[in-house]
Amino acid sequence: MAIGTYSPQTSSWLDEFPARIAALDDGHLRRRRRVVLPESGARLQVDGQSMLAFCSNDYLGLANHPALIEAACAGAQRFGVGAASSPLVSGHSAANEALEQALAAFVGLPRVLYFYAGYATNIGIIPALVGQGDAIFSDALNHACLIDGARLSRAQIHRYAHADLAALGEALAQNPARRKLVISDAVFSMDGDLADVPALLALCERHDALLLIDDAHGFGVLGPQGRGSLAHFGLSGKHASPRLLYMATLGKAAGVAGAFVAGSEALIEWLLQKTRSYIFATAAPALLASALHASLQLIAQDDWRRAHLQKLIARLRQGLANSLRGSSWQLGDSLTAIQPLQIGPNNEALAVMEGLRQRGLWVPAIRPPTVPEGTARLRIALSAAHTETDIDELVQALGELAVARQPAAALG
Repeated sequence: MAIGTYSPQTSSWLDEFPARIAALDDGHLRRRRRVVLPESGARLQVDGQSMLAFCSNDYLGLANHPALIEAACAGAQRFGVGAASSPLVSGHSAANEALEQALAAFVGLPRVLYFYAGYATNIGIIPALVGQGDAIFSDALNHACLIDGARLSRAQIHRYAHADLAALGEALAQNPARRKLVISDAVFSMDGDLADVPALLALCERHDALLLIDDAHGFGVLGPQGRGSLAHFGLSGKHASPRLLYMATLGKAAGVAGAFVAGSEALIEWLLQKTRSYIFATAAPALLASALHASLQLIAQDDWRRAHLQKLIARLRQGLANSLRGSSWQLGDSLTAIQPLQIGPNNEALAVMEGLRQRGLWVPAIRPPTVPEGTARLRIALSAAHTETDIDELVQALGELAVARQPAAALG
């Protein structure tokens, strides 16, 4: 047979995919994309239906702010719409350079490296820091990008139970690796709880380890003027440790896109030289950096957004404590904008999601492998764009569904 001639096979492993997709359906694990259009406030048009959304990470309600839109348009007029090359070739624009300097000042660390995406940041910087023969210590509930970055590094991975600092300390003490890296979310994305960053840093100081903190869900929300989890714990500025790397995304509370990593001059220079997802990828467009400049100003000056968000969090928690009394559904112990309502079985979480959809509320169900088996949940994400009336509408709907569905859930 000539090279390149097609010869159909009687069977192939490719034929397995329809059955594998059907298995996802059987386990209530198949995901579906929705087509959305922004409306006003916290409302979205979802597959043509106007809905009140509790699923966005736009925690401060900035994604559609006129100042950001105006800045992006002005940036496009000045810089165009594409960076056209890697930052180390010709893609590092004046706007991106200025943004890095502004971000470093904002989070109180010496230097920043700005990336086009948060996932690309973590899967790139971890392998640049450690490799074979080194050791990584990872919280069991870390985000997938931290997990994948650890795997790509080929370092030994030690997974410690969520927030178990005693287990982490013991593992650090017993491990003989010369280079040790501890990685942890600051705010855990599916539970909303906050890591004890000072205690993590103290362990790293004691055992000569580097600490990488992912503050995707804390930046803009926590700390004075929204300067993030480090500022919240008093670990930035003159108190910043040279063995601390701080990563945060810019597509959540900041309302735009991209991410950054901040740390000492030496660490950031090393990452600039060795991070493959930075070196070999086209830079983020300058128009996004222009929008992010406007976002940083609003984050710093609009304290009312964070104050309003805290009121909404308290109102939701109090409301659900009353409306779900006697229900088997469990509201997680979170004081952040992420409020997880654990339902349990996958099919039951999907049913509750559908019940909310029929009432004009969009709260997607989160299922394995994103969360552990048997802990399917509604991830209620609050935003400063919500009103107190929005919260009351959700609380009432969940209370009604809890009463209607509890017998079915109890029967299993």
